[in-house]
Order: sequence, then structure tokens, then C-alpha cells
Amino acid sequence: MIYALFQALKEYDIPGQGLMTYLSFRAMLGCVTAMLISLFVGRRIIRWLQRKQIGETIRDLGLEGQMQKKGTPTMGGVIILLAIIVPVLLFCDLTNIYTQLLLLTTLWCGGMGFVDDYIKVFRHDKEGMSEKMKLILQIALGFVVGLTVCFSDQIVVREKVEVKPEQTLNVDTETLVEDSVWEMENVVKSTKTTIPFIKDHEFDYKAFSPFKGAWGWYCKWAIYVLMIVIVITACSNGTNLTDGMDGLAAGTSAIVGVVIGILAWLSGNILNSEYLNIMFIPGTGEVAIFMAIFVGALCGFLWYNSYPAQVFMGDTGSLAVGGIIGVSAILIRKELLLPILCGVFFVESLSVLMQRFYFKYTKHKYGAGRRIFRMAPLHHHYQKIDVPALISWPSHPIPEAKIVARFWLVELILAVATLALLKIR
Repeated sequence: MIYALFQALKEYDIPGQGLMTYLSFRAMLGCVTAMLISLFVGRRIIRWLQRKQIGETIRDLGLEGQMQKKGTPTMGGVIILLAIIVPVLLFCDLTNIYTQLLLLTTLWCGGMGFVDDYIKVFRHDKEGMSEKMKLILQIALGFVVGLTVCFSDQIVVREKVEVKPEQTLNVDTETLVEDSVWEMENVVKSTKTTIPFIKDHEFDYKAFSPFKGAWGWYCKWAIYVLMIVIVITACSNGTNLTDGMDGLAAGTSAIVGVVIGILAWLSGNILNSEYLNIMFIPGTGEVAIFMAIFVGALCGFLWYNSYPAQVFMGDTGSLAVGGIIGVSAILIRKELLLPILCGVFFVESLSVLMQRFYFKYTKHKYGAGRRIFRMAPLHHHYQKIDVPALISWPSHPIPEAKIVARFWLVELILAVATLALLKIR
């Protein structure tokens, strides 16, 4: 709203008006605003949740310090949603298709998680929304995003953009407008994405298409849309599974958000994209602003969610956070980097799948189920020592705060590695 107001009044010489044309200024302003909303509005929301006795129901699984969390307010994801939506409405370009898709994702996944938490808390149904219904809604969102990427004229890439030295003179790369002569050339609707270790960092999904010609065109876009559905569903569920310790999901997601914001900034900047030899995607500067707000909201939420947590994000927060990460990576064509960048989420999800498969397999073969990990998701494996499993390390339980800190460090290493891959061909 503030951004739109300044744009409407750009004919008038208002002091400080030019600042709103800078992505960096809007990103910093949005990040700080999101953090302040999380801090000050979050306190009131937590008190309200406590008065309504909206507490987490804890099953005794024999984990150290687990029962001390009984009664801790949940549905704290509402804090994250408010801290994202308000600054986005204030400082982002709401006519930008990338902003619209990310805002839709926030409301869609946040609403889905809110309904799930509402069923658990107010209807006292521990199962919440059925896994089938969650999956259907996640797939539906994936198709909405995928078809928009497929058919929207605003979602394009400029391939092989070469900037001549004389063109860079007296140019402010943060205020390049959409009708720039640079952006009018080499406009294509593409199914290409970014992948490391190969020439030009690019991979085209049409390589999976068995057809050529018109059928090949339809097939490659169908494959791309299917990939988008898989990424969004996997990210949303992966973050949900990781949300099992105080500050774990919020901290790791904030680190991921920083990297995606940097990549969005580079992809939307014609000079940086040309220097790094990555595809130039006009308009993704708004994704960078959105991710700055996203990181600010999570950092503010960590004030209350760090160990010992005063509030849990619940599915309201975890599903929304995962959805935002997945969609933002897709929009900047970096979804194939997610297994590295979101390595913590990936391993957490993989540990659950491995545990379920191995337990069912051994139960069918030996009559009694066996475990690979003492408990899944993986972060709980380090807390529990009284269950036999193939992996028996460590020999003693590790404090929750130390597990979270170590997972943050691992995620930080993966984040740096992801950025370093931009220079590896």
C-alpha cells in the first residue's frame, strides 16, 4: 500500500520518494517491520492463546524434557502469517505476479494449517485434518502455481543476455524498469531451470519428453507442472516434519530464506545474472523483498519459539513456511537446488520414509517390526536411547538445545555450499 501510494504520487516531488524505488530499502524496511510485528503483536497473541488454554497436547514418548512442554500454546503460526502479510501489503508491488503467487501460497497453506490446528485444539481431535485432505490441497496449490507459470505472460526468462560495457554506465541496477530495452530482448517462456555442475547451469525439462513437435511442447510443460506439484508438496510436508523441537523449523527456515532471497536478487539483476552466467528473470526482485520479510518474521518468532519455547508454530506456521520456500524456489528456477539447500528438511523427511518402510518390511518378514532410527523424524533419534535400532549412536541422549544448534550449523553449511555452487560448472 505504501509502495503503491508512492508510485501513484511519483509525479510530485515528495522528499524521500526515490527510496521506494530501491529494492534494498524496501527489503530492509519490510524485514524490520516483520520482526517488530512478530515481537510486539506476538506477545499479545501468546497471552490470548494462554487465556483460551490453547495448549499443545503431548504424548509421552519417553523423550527428555518432553512432558515439560505440556500446555505450551500452539497455533503460533498466526504470528508468522501476520508478520508476513502486513509488510507484504505495505512494501511489495502487488501487481507483480511473483508477489501474488507467494501471497496466495501464504494464505492457502496457512489457512490449511489453521484448520488442522483448529480441529486438534477446539474439537479435541488429535488426528486433525486427514493426511489425504492435506495432500489434495497441497497438490491443488501446486497445480495453481504450475499452470500460472505455464500460461502467465509475466513469468518469462531472458536467456543469454549480454550486457555491453557502455550500457552499464550511469545505470542504477536497482531501479531498472520493466520496459527497459534490455528486458525487451530474448523474451521466452521456458521450462529451463538451474542446476549445478553442468554447462551454463541450466537444465531443460523437455529432456524428459519422449515426443517432439506440438506433443513435445505439451509434454514438457506437463512434466514441469508435475515437478512443481512435487516440490511444493515435499517442501510443505518436510518443514512440517522438522517442526518438532523448539526453534528448529523456524531457525533452519530463516537460513534457507536468506539464501533464496540472495538468489532471487541475483536472478532479477541483469548485471549480476550476466556476470554469474545464470538466467535473468525480470521481476524476481520482489521475491527478494518477500523473502526478506519472511526471514524477519521468523527471526521475530524465534524470540518466543527458542528453547524453552513460549509458543509453538503448529501446522499453521509449518505448512505455510514450507509452502513459501517451495514456491519461491520454483519462481526463481532454483527448485533442483532444494535437496542441498533444504538438506535438513530432506533428511528429516527421508528418515520418516525409511523408518516406515523398514518397519513394515521387517514386520512382514520376521513377524516383528525393526527400526533404523530409534525414533523418526531424525531429530528425535538423538533424544531417545532405550529403543533398539540399526543406528545405535549416540550412547546417551543429547539436550534439545544442542541438537537444534547443531542442525542450524548443518543448515548454515548447506546454505553456503548452495551459494558456492553458482561458480562451479
